[in-house]
Amino acid sequence: MQPTRILPERRGPLAPGIDEALIERVVRGFYGRVREDDMLGPVFDDVIEDWEPHLRTMMDFWSSVLMMTGRYHGRPMPKHMRLPIGRNHFLRWLALFEATVNEECDGEAAALFIDRAHRIARSLLLGLSYSPSSQGPSGP
Repeated sequence: MQPTRILPERRGPLAPGIDEALIERVVRGFYGRVREDDMLGPVFDDVIEDWEPHLRTMMDFWSSVLMMTGRYHGRPMPKHMRLPIGRNHFLRWLALFEATVNEECDGEAAALFIDRAHRIARSLLLGLSYSPSSQGPSGP
C-alpha cells in the first residue's frame, strides 16, 4: 500500500492580476448592472433588502473561488432554489457578468472569471432542474 501524499495547500490568485481590489470592482460593477436589468433586477430586489452585506458575501465568494482564501462558507444552492429563475435568467446573468469582467479584466484573469462563472451557472442550473421523481429507482 502506497502512503497517502498530501499536497501543499494552495492559497493566492489562480491567475495573474487577480486581487481583492479587482474582485471588488467586478462584483460591484456586475451587481450595479443586475440592479438596472429589466429581467434580473426585480428578482434580486425582491430578496435583497440591504445590498452591502450581499456584495460583501459575493466578494468573499469570488475571493474563495479565484484566490483560494476560504472566506466563503455559504451554501448557494438552497438560496437559489427559492428564486423564480430559470435558464434565461442564467443566460442573462452570464451576459452581464462577462460584460463586466471584460471591462475590468484582461488576459488570464478575465478567462478565469468567465470560466468559473460558467461552471457555477451550469451547476446551479442543473441543481435547480433536478427532480428526484425524474430519476429511476435507486438502491437495491
